[in-house]
Amino acid sequence: MAVEIGVFVVPDAEDAQRTLDQITAADETGLDIIGVQDHPYQRRFLDTWTLLSFAAARTRRVKLVPDVANLPLRPPAVLGKAAASLDVLSGGRVELGLGAGAFWDAIAAMGGPSRTPGESVEALEQAIAVLRAMWSGERSIRAGGRHYRVDGAHPGPCPAHDIGIWIGAYGPRMVRLTGRLADGWLPSVPRLPLEDVMPRHEAIDEAARRAGRDPSEIRRAANANLEGDPSGWADALARLVDDYRFETLIVGTDGGNDPVGLIRRIGEDVAPAVRAKVGG
Repeated sequence: MAVEIGVFVVPDAEDAQRTLDQITAADETGLDIIGVQDHPYQRRFLDTWTLLSFAAARTRRVKLVPDVANLPLRPPAVLGKAAASLDVLSGGRVELGLGAGAFWDAIAAMGGPSRTPGESVEALEQAIAVLRAMWSGERSIRAGGRHYRVDGAHPGPCPAHDIGIWIGAYGPRMVRLTGRLADGWLPSVPRLPLEDVMPRHEAIDEAARRAGRDPSEIRRAANANLEGDPSGWADALARLVDDYRFETLIVGTDGGNDPVGLIRRIGEDVAPAVRAKVGG
């Protein structure tokens, strides 16, 4: 798989134009992907799906991914239809980052469920089944369980390409679920310490093999938070590829007073240097 390099854009509603300018800068400078966090209860943030949809119309080539979609506040049947619709409208540029949920008090305050860790993993597994059914092209579908269920729904449209479901997973059950059912793994480092990355890869590989899947077909993506002198960023990112098996890097930084300029530097200087180092 070719290495992909992109940026993590904060959906800042207090300067919406600057948020959009970061996205268009990523597109213009040849970056591969834009990730946008999804916290609907954060009053200073734009709604992530609205922003991604607007961004799709303002860009030409860059992939778009909610990083990761807040499943408890986005029912999977509707999320599946929204993702497929945006994939059609954008010419196949959507991937779906998906998480089991966090910040449960804030979710409940917006009318969403409050789940135990076990319930959240169970709900995520059912959501994946619903999403796959929504993209199946079947005339009528039934899928899911007690948390999410469709029963006789008529899905459509079909996505323009096979949308990848990338799971933001850290714990053992979530990692095994990723190996069994997902198309990609999307943790954040260093939230996940680097010494824990390879054991997680191995657990995903083992779960995939037990499910009769080829582990190499599961995309290994990471949100990579970079600090310090930008002159060392290319080496740090290349290490994530060479030493830690990541194939997609979504770079988050403190953009300071000029986040647009920083993204242009990543696209024009850092990303080409990384690709040259890793041969991708």
